Amino acid sequence: MAITISDTEPRVQYTATAGQTNFSVPFEFFTNADIKVFNGTTQLSYNASPSSASQYSVSGAGVSGGGSITLGGSGATLNDTITIYRDLAISRSTDFPTSGAFQISSLNDELDKIIAMAQQLERDLKFSPRAAATTANTFDITFPNLAANKVLSVNSAGTGLEFAQDITDITTIAGIASDVSAVSAISANVTAVANDATDIGTVATNIASVNTVATNIADVIKVADDLNEAVSEVETVANDLNEAVSEIDTVANNITDVNTVGNATNINNITLVAGQISPTNNISTVASANANISTIATDLSGSNTIGTVATDLSGSNTIGTVATNIVAITNVNTNLAVITNVNTNLSVISNVNTNLSDIQTVATDLSGSNTIGTVASDLSGSNNIGTVASNIASVNSFANIYRIGATNPSTSLDEGDLFYNSTDNTLKYYNGSAWTNIEATDTSNLATNGFAIAMAIAL
Repeated sequence: MAITISDTEPRVQYTATAGQTNFSVPFEFFTNADIKVFNGTTQLSYNASPSSASQYSVSGAGVSGGGSITLGGSGATLNDTITIYRDLAISRSTDFPTSGAFQISSLNDELDKIIAMAQQLERDLKFSPRAAATTANTFDITFPNLAANKVLSVNSAGTGLEFAQDITDITTIAGIASDVSAVSAISANVTAVANDATDIGTVATNIASVNTVATNIADVIKVADDLNEAVSEVETVANDLNEAVSEIDTVANNITDVNTVGNATNINNITLVAGQISPTNNISTVASANANISTIATDLSGSNTIGTVATDLSGSNTIGTVATNIVAITNVNTNLAVITNVNTNLSVISNVNTNLSDIQTVATDLSGSNTIGTVASDLSGSNNIGTVASNIASVNSFANIYRIGATNPSTSLDEGDLFYNSTDNTLKYYNGSAWTNIEATDTSNLATNGFAIAMAIAL
């Protein structure tokens, strides 16, 4: 069963497609048991007839170039990681006799397995921690004895390994990694805080006062702005409180009276009185008119004409309306007879207004061409209009038969129609299919045929 052992790493890994079942094994193996298959980190089991994707069958054992494995069931799902490697037991299964024929086949098998075992060791070393070939050999990198909850690290001398750092501390730091990063980002601020530790301690001791200031910071800013003014109200108040007789203290001692004066109703009344003293001096004026005021008082207690006027002024204000329109009211009174006459003939005036445009048209005609007058004269004289009205059917018939224009008509044509073409100054008749010129020699025929008589009757 001698085979060729190729220089191929005895491990391969695939990213599966959806439903993939077959996977190549590109290295040699001796028995089906030499192959181990994993899907992710889960080891699958060998079965000559696999029934699910957790089982696989093998082909190609003892063949140069390797073979393949086949998953059962519906195969792998998309992006499954399938790992296949050779796991040959490191042992010797053949013992050569001390005499007799030399067993070449068995020797080849053993040599093949030795090479395969060496490849496995090489693969395992590849996945094992080790020092680089260029690492200095002046220190010992042998692992020390294991210590619970400790992390392997290089010792402070840099000469070996040790288990010194507690895993709890690392876990704690990992839990506040974002805070550590935040502190690292403001390292300059941290240094500044350290330099001001004494001042920070003072603030901490007086934190209650600091909080009070922070709560009222808007007021503190207002006070600071006031103290920077040329005339500070805060300083003015402080100076007054330091006087022997403080105006502020005086106001405080009489705060009840101040509040009474400051009442919204009272302050408005005070302002009103002050306005009547200066600049108008209305109060003095009222005093001078005391007699008139007495008269008003008498009216208020009697007929109360003033009350009636006041009621009107605060309500419909008819008096104000009358005063505003006094000129118009006088004018109405002057023209009362005319207005009465207009009211009597109001329906006639409305009718005239409704037909105003027609009346204006008539007026325009009467002052211009006076067509209306012409019509009236005809109706009272020869009455040609009445004659035309009586013969309107004949007039309309003649209008359909005889026409005048620059071009020959092309619509509403009847045999016998007449047309005078003003472009070529020719009289024409329609023969049922075309316009034909009427020559001078044809006029007698037209007269004979009664055309002239028809025209006379029509007119």
